[in-house]
Amino acid sequence: MSEVQARSIAALLGVKPKTPIFSSLDLANEVGRGLSVDAVDRLCSVIAPAEPALRYRIVAKATLARRQKTAEQRLSRDESDRLARLARLWAFALNVWGSEAAARRFLAEPHPLLRGRVPREVATETEVGARAVEELLGRLKYGSAA
Repeated sequence: MSEVQARSIAALLGVKPKTPIFSSLDLANEVGRGLSVDAVDRLCSVIAPAEPALRYRIVAKATLARRQKTAEQRLSRDESDRLARLARLWAFALNVWGSEAAARRFLAEPHPLLRGRVPREVATETEVGARAVEELLGRLKYGSAA
């Protein structure tokens, strides 16, 4: 991941770079510390503005509600990782499709090469699933059969 990509993903997640050079390692450190609970709404409102249920694929509904009400404003490492995966795929889908509407459609509709599954659901389940969606986006971007 380049510095530009790391900065782009950090912006989607509401992470403010602390140094002039912000690398993927810096982003990994922020994810490891736990992202802000506000990052869930920020990213989900971009990816699926009409589907509040996407938030609960990242953080359980009761957990999210509790964290939004209390001083515990950080996501766990696993939740942060899921959110960062989704942000990474959003940035890639936007790059491939060139518009937010097209990227949203791709991530929301079942795809035959994912055995009819929805890309954003596959991506939020496991890192391996996210890589499968990334591979599909790469095939679309670089002209291989998709």
